[in-house]
Amino acid sequence: SCDETSAAVVDDGRIMLSNPIASQIKLHEIYGGVVPEIASRMHVEAVDAMVDQALEQANCSIDSIDAIAVTQGPGLVGALLTGVAAAKALAMGRELPLIAVNHIEGHVSANYVAHPDLEPPFVCLVASGGHSHIVSVNHYGSYELLGGTTDDAAGEAFDKVARVLNIPYPGGPLLDRLADEGDDHAYKFPRPHTEGKYDFSFSGLKTAVINQAHHLRQQGVEINAKDWAASFRRSVVDLLVDKTLSAALDTGAKRVAVAGGVAANSLLRAELARRGEKAGLQVFIPPKRLCTDNAVMIGSAGFYRLMAGELAALDLNALPSLNMFG
Repeated sequence: SCDETSAAVVDDGRIMLSNPIASQIKLHEIYGGVVPEIASRMHVEAVDAMVDQALEQANCSIDSIDAIAVTQGPGLVGALLTGVAAAKALAMGRELPLIAVNHIEGHVSANYVAHPDLEPPFVCLVASGGHSHIVSVNHYGSYELLGGTTDDAAGEAFDKVARVLNIPYPGGPLLDRLADEGDDHAYKFPRPHTEGKYDFSFSGLKTAVINQAHHLRQQGVEINAKDWAASFRRSVVDLLVDKTLSAALDTGAKRVAVAGGVAANSLLRAELARRGEKAGLQVFIPPKRLCTDNAVMIGSAGFYRLMAGELAALDLNALPSLNMFG
């Protein structure tokens, strides 16, 4: 869907037999962000090799495969088209069922692989570079949007503030590491208000942080990058955790999960676990490798779509703005 090419073999929606991932970070690093055209070309070059590696690592042949699942959207259209074309070719050539999966549903489903005992219902925070949602997972394939960002996503805010601190791409993970060395109470940043109780707003926070940095520099005041990163990270994490736990407790949920690239953030993982368990909730956090984009999460989601008989036709097309909530 973006800049990672991945294939996986998944057994019964829960068991990861393989999950090779080809990253493009080095290619996009010099541009300070993902270049869609480059990403698409690299997917074309890598996709066959990833399928071969997935089968080899799982110690199985294509004859052992029962169905093909693929990300239909949301994401970059060129990247999505590459995956959809490859999946349709495999499905048609081997006469296998084809399953279309929403990328966000895939992130939620990563928790099924990480935690085989987790079953719906539960509340899941999905936080990534392009998405910030609080989702009620009512059943496999059945979701209700409880809250979401009204502007920037959390990961997008991390990346933009990282640039102010001259942190290279990918800014979010590097800012997280820098923040580990700082004082998260050194700087005071605003907590944006939203009309929706479980909604987020990161645009105002991001702008306030960036403007404050410019203002201090114009005055000749040196910014402590470690403290600045830590204080900003604390602001974002507090918002994410506060809203997620409020949604869970208000809806009577007993279990809370987190998913998406921002779920790899060390403070978010620690605070959600600490505060969630203190509130009497079971907290499920996937390993960092399953937080970023990967194919095993798509295979997991695809399994439950397959069990429900929800198959795609061979005229399946990529939908870069695909909505999971109808």
